[in-house]
Amino acid sequence: MLEELSIRNYALVDAVSLSFRPGFNVLTGETGAGKSIIVGSLSFLMGAKAEADVIRTGAEEAGVSALVSIQDSSGEALEWLKSRGMEPEDGTVIVRRNIKTGGRGSIYIQNVPCTRTDLAGFMSLLFDLHGQHNHESLLRKESHRRYLDRFAGLEGEAGEFNRVFLELAEKRKALEASLGSERDRETRLELLSYAVEEIGRANPRPGETGELENEAQRLSDFGRLAGLVNDTAHSLFENDASVLSVTRRARNALDGAAAIDGSLGELRKRVEDLYYEAEDISGEFRSYRDRLSYDPARQEAVDERLALLYKLRKKYASAAGDGAAGAAENRGGAEEAILAYRARAEAEMEFLANAGENRDNLKAEIAALEKDIAARAASLRQKRSAGALGLGEKITAILTRLGMPNARFSAAILPKGREGAAARGEGAGAGEPPASGAGSLVCGPWGAEDVEFLISANTGEPLKDLARIASGGELSRVMLAIKTVLVGGAAAPGGALNHGPDSVETLVFDEIDTGIGGEVALSVGEYLAKIGAFRQIFCVTHLASIAVRADNHFRVEKKTEGGRTFTGVGPLDAGERRREIARMLAGDAGDAALAHADDLILKYGRGKR
Repeated sequence: MLEELSIRNYALVDAVSLSFRPGFNVLTGETGAGKSIIVGSLSFLMGAKAEADVIRTGAEEAGVSALVSIQDSSGEALEWLKSRGMEPEDGTVIVRRNIKTGGRGSIYIQNVPCTRTDLAGFMSLLFDLHGQHNHESLLRKESHRRYLDRFAGLEGEAGEFNRVFLELAEKRKALEASLGSERDRETRLELLSYAVEEIGRANPRPGETGELENEAQRLSDFGRLAGLVNDTAHSLFENDASVLSVTRRARNALDGAAAIDGSLGELRKRVEDLYYEAEDISGEFRSYRDRLSYDPARQEAVDERLALLYKLRKKYASAAGDGAAGAAENRGGAEEAILAYRARAEAEMEFLANAGENRDNLKAEIAALEKDIAARAASLRQKRSAGALGLGEKITAILTRLGMPNARFSAAILPKGREGAAARGEGAGAGEPPASGAGSLVCGPWGAEDVEFLISANTGEPLKDLARIASGGELSRVMLAIKTVLVGGAAAPGGALNHGPDSVETLVFDEIDTGIGGEVALSVGEYLAKIGAFRQIFCVTHLASIAVRADNHFRVEKKTEGGRTFTGVGPLDAGERRREIARMLAGDAGDAALAHADDLILKYGRGKR
């Protein structure tokens, strides 16, 4: 959940800091006030591409930062952080992104530098942004399978299938390697043996590179360090004006003064404590200075050891980027990755040394895995097919109430291989993945079928993929329907919502009210408010019938001061909200508009659902 958002020098925003709460949040304002800027800043923070022209005129850089709370239910986000050596602090994560006028920028998650790809990957686990130009998660066909599996409760089963699929791929890869020529096997054994011996001779210790780099820095800057140490010693205890001398004299003087005036006793005690602390610090620093020495031989040894570790890291740490060694480097540095490579090399050497026996064992294991994966694939296909029917019916029913009365929504189950290619209108075998089961069964990492969301928005029109829908407003309503289903919503307006399987905590809807009004707008507001009971919702809207249902209302407005124009945003209290609803209804806050606003707030406002 987004708790705090800070925007600085972004487009027309000078400096804005906002605090948010759970529930349904709306942002309203006059056309051109800058509502899209707020959504754009969120998109920027979620990893969208950005150019330097987003920087406010006259500024050197733009920045957006957020404090995001992560719930225990956000398992993927927590695992993402853990795999990169990060963790929430008191359940929150700080995300920052800046861009400078030259086009370069910086990104930090929990003060750890990250790439834009990392940022987009992490934020996609916490946020969904849906607007006129922001429907990436809905338009990516690979996400359709995840949505269906969440709806049907198949994420665990799909994860197990993926585990078996990867194990089968590894076994097949190992069998293929074992079928190589004897000469290739001997060559491979020599390479592995050399690597194991070289790593064994070096015997790297986890964390060693970092320790040596620190020591090398100290040795190379020894002259400056020694000078600073001597300056510190002089200030602490080596002259009459030193900290130790001054506190000693002050203590002795206060001893006498306190004997005359007892009210100075507490101050005397504090000065005495200060003296003893200075004495303790001075003693420790003397010991440090006495131990401080420069050893050219040690510096040479450190440099040589670092060169060796750098060489091993280049040769072996990066050679295992697909598995345990790559993960080890994330957890404990290059040394653990090097040691993990040695362990893999030793295992492969043992395997190659017993190639014949292992080959027979591998064939038996592969046969068993193929049988297992075929059974799992059949089970998944059956359950996905049943789930797809239910998902299509529920989403179609919701779309009918969201102003798309003739819409038909379908989650198509398309077999992989030639059959699926024909269904997609592709050439025979186009894009055919490798067979990963028994017989003619063709599987991918998540099953033997692809899932694709299709829609017909009008009567008589065939089902087409979502990417062919031109309207961002329609796409937003499709996503609203999907999210309603995934959090457990019923199609009927009075249906209760239960906490469903979708783990994304914050949803942002922009342009969702495009081309709608009347009863449809009321229904859109109703569904947004329902989802807001379990997810944090942000919605940019021009419609009072949607805004009136919000738990929290923010107004965006453009102002001019000192010859400069800037966009501001802030929360509204009850009176301000009443006037804003009236403005949205009639363009002003006259008596008639205020009365209409009161009616809407009474009928649909917070506490009425």
